[in-house]
Amino acid sequence: MFRWLLVVFLALMLIQGLTPWLNKLGFGRLPGDLRFRLFGREFFIPLTTTLILSMVCALIARLI
Repeated sequence: MFRWLLVVFLALMLIQGLTPWLNKLGFGRLPGDLRFRLFGREFFIPLTTTLILSMVCALIARLI
């Protein structure tokens, strides 16, 4: 259990650090990414970006 928590935490930190670079490549503005404003706050749900990045990670894991 602790190992999975550590892996998820490290993955989130890595994604947080790569976010500006990924935005320059166009991730975060794909057709399935949802961005909306509710009660004065902006919410962002990157569905398509998450699917593409998880497929890339799975491909890399399969090749290694």
